[in-house]
Amino acid sequence: MIAFVARRLALVVPVLFGLSLLLFVWLRLLPGDPARALLGEQATQEGIDRVNRLYGFDRPLHEQFLLFLGRLARGDLGSSIRTGQNVVDSFLERFPATVELAVAGLGLAVLAGIPLGYLAARRRGGPLDHLSVGASLLGVVVPVFFLAYLLKYVFAIRLGWLPTAGRQDVRLDATHPTGLYVLDGVLTGEWDAAWDALRHLILPAMALGAIPLAIIVRITRASVLEVMNEDFVRTARAKGLTRAVIRRRHVMRNALLPVSTTIGLQAGALLAGAVLTETVFALNGVGEFLFTAVNHLDYPVLQGFVLFIAVIYAVVNLLVDVSYAVIDPRARQR
Repeated sequence: MIAFVARRLALVVPVLFGLSLLLFVWLRLLPGDPARALLGEQATQEGIDRVNRLYGFDRPLHEQFLLFLGRLARGDLGSSIRTGQNVVDSFLERFPATVELAVAGLGLAVLAGIPLGYLAARRRGGPLDHLSVGASLLGVVVPVFFLAYLLKYVFAIRLGWLPTAGRQDVRLDATHPTGLYVLDGVLTGEWDAAWDALRHLILPAMALGAIPLAIIVRITRASVLEVMNEDFVRTARAKGLTRAVIRRRHVMRNALLPVSTTIGLQAGALLAGAVLTETVFALNGVGEFLFTAVNHLDYPVLQGFVLFIAVIYAVVNLLVDVSYAVIDPRARQR
């Protein structure tokens, strides 16, 4: 197991280096000038030159990249061009909002997706199967931003059941030791704050979790159907085992192996892809800050945040690989 984990960790270093290079080149190819974006339309050439010297943008590209790698090796990702705040501090300040949203969206997708996929497989060809397949296809093709605005319009504006934006009512004097508002309310015993944060989280979680929900339903359905046709399942039936025992010990245990991999991939994708949802619901997370950084060509923020997300994505998938190897030892040899 140690060798398996070491092999996976060894792959992370070249991947991050390649990502750093591609990200650096991509940012420099974007149209516009970060100094002019910072200073505005009334910027003078003297001011632009001063900003370029301050952030090293006047140097050759290879020197800028080497300086970036040197700072990265020291754990220094620089400061935001727009706000002047340290990139690491900015990320840590906003990351809890993204984690809370991703966990809620993925939790909704897993809790609903696995049972729906299993029931669809059990009743293959029936109304529930057709409904789940059709709904999952709809969940994949509907854009996240459109679903977010639709949910917001129906449940927040028209019906008034849920808040329209934000993470918590600003009138609440809540304590936030971890930055995870729902968890903070539970830990501090501020149940009104926890409930209010949960209400603010429902609509964004539904919007963000729609695509993972659809994928998990389809993967679970296909996996259960495949396992139910295996020889060991037919042998279990021939031995006279009850349906409950067969489902628990043989069908679901084996069918969940590819589902667990899918869940791990979706977890990383949700952490990286919450930009539109956070923007629509004004959650002040990593995604929303990245969106603003792109508009202002804030190179340090874009480089630092994307690398942070890449590392987190790699860690999540490493944990998935390890869990898969624990469940199925054959995976360690691959």
